[in-house]
Amino acid sequence: MDSIKKGVKLRALCLVLLLTTGLQAIYAQEVVQIDTALREHIFTYNEIQYLEDLSGRLTLNQVRSDSISALFKPSAVSTPQNQHLGGPVWFRVKIRHNREAHKYYLLEFFDQTIDDIVAYLPDTAGRYREEKVGDKYPFAQRWFHHKNFELSLDNDRQDEAVYYFRISSRQTADVIIVIRSIDRFVSYALSEYLTFGIFYGMIFIFSFYNLIMFIAMRQRQYLYYVLYNLSVVLYEMCTDGIAYQWLWPNAPVWNQYAFAWPLFSMSIFALLFTSSLLHVKARAPLLNKLITGVIIARGAYFLCCLFINPYWFNYKFIELLPLAVAFYTGIYIWLRGYRPARFFVLGYSFLFVGFMLKFFIMLGYTWLNFGIVSYYSLSFCFILEMFFLSFAVGDKVRLLKKKRDKAHRQMIRQMTENARLKDSQNRELEAQVAARTKQLSEQAGIIAAQNEELLKNNALLETQAAEITRMNALLEQDNQQLQTNVEKVTRARAMSTTLDFEEFSKIYPDKESCLRFLSDLKWTGDFRCRKCNNDHYYAGHQPFSRRCSKCGYEESATAYTIYQNIRIPINKAFYLTFLVYSTKGKISSHKLSEILDIRQSTCWSYATRILKMMDERKKELRQANGQGWSLLVLDEREAE
Repeated sequence: MDSIKKGVKLRALCLVLLLTTGLQAIYAQEVVQIDTALREHIFTYNEIQYLEDLSGRLTLNQVRSDSISALFKPSAVSTPQNQHLGGPVWFRVKIRHNREAHKYYLLEFFDQTIDDIVAYLPDTAGRYREEKVGDKYPFAQRWFHHKNFELSLDNDRQDEAVYYFRISSRQTADVIIVIRSIDRFVSYALSEYLTFGIFYGMIFIFSFYNLIMFIAMRQRQYLYYVLYNLSVVLYEMCTDGIAYQWLWPNAPVWNQYAFAWPLFSMSIFALLFTSSLLHVKARAPLLNKLITGVIIARGAYFLCCLFINPYWFNYKFIELLPLAVAFYTGIYIWLRGYRPARFFVLGYSFLFVGFMLKFFIMLGYTWLNFGIVSYYSLSFCFILEMFFLSFAVGDKVRLLKKKRDKAHRQMIRQMTENARLKDSQNRELEAQVAARTKQLSEQAGIIAAQNEELLKNNALLETQAAEITRMNALLEQDNQQLQTNVEKVTRARAMSTTLDFEEFSKIYPDKESCLRFLSDLKWTGDFRCRKCNNDHYYAGHQPFSRRCSKCGYEESATAYTIYQNIRIPINKAFYLTFLVYSTKGKISSHKLSEILDIRQSTCWSYATRILKMMDERKKELRQANGQGWSLLVLDEREAE
């Protein structure tokens, strides 16, 4: 019985060993063999295994231990990616070296956006040498001054070696590991840089052509297109590693997020170009508002990334929104009948397909990843998009030229019709002019006779006019003398006799005549400035005022008179002075108020002041000699 149990246990143990050996054979990592025919090989599927280090604390010795080494998984896709952004992932490959291949080989990482690659390269004694590459290190530290990351292999060995790589990146990166011979690498690098030269050269040609068109036509769509193309160039240079190699090789910190600036400007100028090219503001006002809103939102998101969390720059899928808005706008305008939009839609279709391919690969649809083809798909779509956008711009120019030619033809037809009408009108005018000329020639004889008669009459009239002129001069002298005499008599009456307000108003009808009187009364002699004693003056800003030419002091006509700062009409103040003077102060303030239509208190105040002045100047008033009440006007106390 015991022997039977032992036999069963032995058979079970053999079965377990058999199954374990089979499973190890199934899941054992494939080894890449170096031989004389090998020039290039890309590690795929079970040739590359990975281990996610979520804690980020594993060391090389721990990874090589049996317990953790068994946790490595074969890649389920041809091109593995780092699924946890910023977290380290371990990768390993196995290479069987062949000294007899007589070639030098190197390992190359194809994705230039990987931040940090710590490579552990074994020697023949089983020790590992650590090498660090990635775009967070200065470009000068690289073994090869190439946009990709290359590691030199020990080609003088005859064994199987396991290579470990600890990779971490802040953005989704394709872990494409390639083993290449040196001659293949040189050939490939030259071809790749030539391809980049053609790619960027085409974009620069598109940009230069549209820049010339902008200078010639001054249409903003060309400028937006140029700026969009340049943004695409800079973004592609950032993703290809060309920018880090040639533009900022000593700025690894800037290089981490340098792609965000051209990506932002690319979205903005794409929307502005869409709005300008398709006349969205006129053809679809609501879509134009949507484009404006997307531009504002994209700018706000950029500022949030810049000042809050730069890590958000890695969420490139945000560009799906402006791309979708531009694509939908092109389709809408095309369906509304605007023909240049068809090329716009076709170009954006390629770009949309390329972007969605990248987007779905990022979401985990790894079956869409075709290696290098998928990696450069967006660049190829950019070229196709620019190609068809150029057709869209050219088609718009063609339509504008067609409209211009149509307008030109209409202008020519209109000018021809205008010329015909002008000739017809000229012929009619010539006939009318001929008839009128004949009529005028007939009337010329009559007019000549009349002119002769008029000349005789003119001679007689000139003689009479000379006599009339002489008589008018004599009359003018008499009138001036009479007017002067009347004025003197009137003023004399106003100074010494009793007049009613109506008669007095004829002598001093308005403020100007009153101010003229005061000016003549004050400055009967030479002018003398009261401030600086200067005797030269200019006319002041107020009527009849005088302004000193030296100190600029301006003296009004009412200054230093009893009418300074007066608050009633000055001609009524004149009459009030006249009435008080002529009645020798016996007229009451109530009577003055009734005559002048001024408040009684105001009349009393001014009458009191005049009576005081009369009392002070009794002697001068008795010797008035026709000056009358004018002696009361000047008030030298105001000067004090």
